[in-house]
Amino acid sequence: MKLPNFVKKDSWLEPFASTIISRLQKAQALELEILQGKKLADFAQGHQWYGLHREKKQWVIRDWAPNATAIFLTGQFNDWQELPEYALQPTGAGNWELQLPAEMMKHGDLFAFSIHWEGGQGKRIPAWANRVVQDDYTKMFNAQVWAPEKNYTWKNAGFRRTSEAPLIYEAHIGMAGESERVHTYNEFRTDILPRIKKAGYNTIQFMAIPEHPYYGSFGYHVSSFFAPSSRFGTPEELKQLVDEAHGLGISVIMDLVHSHAVKNENEGLGKYDGTRWQFFHDGPKGEHPAWDSYCFNYGKPEVIHFLLSNIRYWLEEFKFDGFRFDGVTSMLYFDHGLGKAFTCYDDYFNDGLDQDAFSYFILANRLIHEINPNALSIAEEMSGLPGLATPSEDGGLGFDFRMAMGVPDFWIKLIKEVPDENWDVGYIFHELTSKRLDEKVVSYAESHDQALVGDKTIIFRLIDKEMYFSMRKDQPNLTVERGIALHKMIRLATLSCAGGAYLNFMGNEFGHPEWIDFPREGNNWSYAHARRLWSLEDNKDLKYCWLSDFDRKMITLIKKEKIIEIPEVNWVYDHKENQILAFSRGDFLFVFNFNPTQSFADYGIPMTPSKYKIVLNTDEHELGGHNRIDSSLVYATIHENGQKSRHCLRLYLPARTAIVLKKTKAEV
Repeated sequence: MKLPNFVKKDSWLEPFASTIISRLQKAQALELEILQGKKLADFAQGHQWYGLHREKKQWVIRDWAPNATAIFLTGQFNDWQELPEYALQPTGAGNWELQLPAEMMKHGDLFAFSIHWEGGQGKRIPAWANRVVQDDYTKMFNAQVWAPEKNYTWKNAGFRRTSEAPLIYEAHIGMAGESERVHTYNEFRTDILPRIKKAGYNTIQFMAIPEHPYYGSFGYHVSSFFAPSSRFGTPEELKQLVDEAHGLGISVIMDLVHSHAVKNENEGLGKYDGTRWQFFHDGPKGEHPAWDSYCFNYGKPEVIHFLLSNIRYWLEEFKFDGFRFDGVTSMLYFDHGLGKAFTCYDDYFNDGLDQDAFSYFILANRLIHEINPNALSIAEEMSGLPGLATPSEDGGLGFDFRMAMGVPDFWIKLIKEVPDENWDVGYIFHELTSKRLDEKVVSYAESHDQALVGDKTIIFRLIDKEMYFSMRKDQPNLTVERGIALHKMIRLATLSCAGGAYLNFMGNEFGHPEWIDFPREGNNWSYAHARRLWSLEDNKDLKYCWLSDFDRKMITLIKKEKIIEIPEVNWVYDHKENQILAFSRGDFLFVFNFNPTQSFADYGIPMTPSKYKIVLNTDEHELGGHNRIDSSLVYATIHENGQKSRHCLRLYLPARTAIVLKKTKAEV
């Protein structure tokens, strides 16, 4: 195998070339072994065979349970009894099948498997079930026959994601409304989609779509991988939501949790056929020490078949435009990356990397782009493994983007530990732009992680209890004024330095107060913090609207001018004591004054001869500022100290403000 291109571009990788090539060769060998001459998409269609299907005038249900000695289909149609006519028959290689006349089951019937093995028996929800519901009274989960008379008719079936940089709105269906309850696909479609469109985001990232028994898991303890969560509505309602988002020009991706699975046995895949090793590793390797969940065995062809089929299912059946893969670091390393800093290349190229997971990612990303070349594939990955977000043809794993997880950690640490009068602007710029040159990243100041109970959002860290008492526009408050100013600057700095994409969590654009806490025993099963208070944003007497108006203006500018599609972010100037930072991106100049008290008149920024016009100003009155900057002026560079060889742009920079200037075409 030739030296991969991404290694050629980084001389520091050359000492590890043999390890990198060996990993790629093993991935190729696995692909040849499991495909056996098939195309990847043809291999990944298990959902079209396994599970319950209506075929002509009969029902057919199939499953894979190699350790089972008997399987019975039980349900409402046979009083949940193990009857001979409902016994699945073995067909070889651990597969089982049952054919039933159409009249023996109907749409809406609840059902499950009763699986027997040597020494035991248990109720199981079929692994390939595409509809799972929970009984409101017993709280038990069951599969449900889902075969409506008419299939959903797509209105925007030809939608394809454009090459526009992803501006991602991370959202959770259940907590998207204001009431203290679980909200629905339909409510999101009618109430929240218009807000996202107005806000200017072009991509929605949905959390918690696959079925999960515990609502408070935020959707990360999946039980039924092919069943969209019924607590939000029906599969058709999810399809309509995706369809109407596409009609608005918005792409839709989903959190894909292939990093682990819930331990539940009745609801999930835990000891499905009496063994843990059917889907997962046996022993300590199969249990995640931090997440109380089971870890898939990516070395088994049947598991790869299950997971790749799951990818194809969501792409084709629900027309999702891609995925954000959860827990990639946990999958890649035997120690799950727990407590590891990853400070040098030696940390990546050793025996601690799981070759099976490495190979799986190459296959998964190849499949995604084979089915939909425009699809997005994003890795939630914190180790920074070289080649992760590099195209497979260049020797990488094939992700389109990696989450820049260090950026929100940096902001939280800075806000918590350093008074803003001591913020080092050069260090801020370094942290916001630190990434490999050959990869794209999704940059973000905060996501759902920073809002979970026990943590705080950026706005809540900046303003804290004053959010309860001083958010009316007629209530002057220095703490609130500081928080609003820094909130705008932090988000502008993060987005303007973004490495190809940007993410915001639902409601954070207007500084949603407090935290996220799902119903649980510890909070008396309360929904008070598992919702979004949109009325705060809509109330023009409150200061929240200043933040949402700024966010919309910022997003609109970035999208219209395609600023984060410009690959290079160039440092221009920084002054540690004054706390002035300036950098450029194409024709745009970004200037920040993080100084909390000192404004500067005629502050000189060294520039080449040029003229600029302000296109965004955090100090505008309608954005919660003081209107100290005249945005109507054209700013031209002048000779510095009479020296024709040196030019500077002289600007008025009020304390805690930022401006974005665009180079004009007029001659200087």
